[in-house]
Amino acid sequence: MMRRPTLILTVGLPCTGKTTAARRIERERRALRLTKDEWVKALYGHENPPSAQDVIEGRLIQIGLRALDLGTNVVIDFGLWSRAERSALRQAAADLDAMVEMRYFELSAAEQRRRLDRRQAKAPDTTWPMSDEELAEWAATIDIPTPGELDGSEPIDDPPAGFATWNEWRAHRWPPSVF
Repeated sequence: MMRRPTLILTVGLPCTGKTTAARRIERERRALRLTKDEWVKALYGHENPPSAQDVIEGRLIQIGLRALDLGTNVVIDFGLWSRAERSALRQAAADLDAMVEMRYFELSAAEQRRRLDRRQAKAPDTTWPMSDEELAEWAATIDIPTPGELDGSEPIDDPPAGFATWNEWRAHRWPPSVF
């Protein structure tokens, strides 16, 4: 009997421990780890263009979904701040008969800043400068997962207005190119 693959979603703001956990999950669960920041850094260096981020996320999601379809566990390490993003990925996994686990990472603003400062001092090539204002703005915009979303007991939402399916929404949210 073949075991169903699992899509593991890491949810949280920068410097809350997502990538550290994703690396551990990668080893422990023999999962394909897809970390957007590593790809953006490799392709753009010190730049962090928003349009490229969306395309890179979309390409990594396509790879992740293909890996799930082939029976491989996948860990998505993006942050996934919106409930719609998480719902779209939960539905994509369900369409492939894969399981989903969601991990939410949260820290105080002071601890988040301390970790960011430490990362910028020790490994500046792995991150970008972030101001306290940006961190506060992002903290105000994240859709914190509900307990039912985290444990999978809550049904997946319908796609947003204007989209017939989550696949259609995913293609809009994560465009295939920057052009």
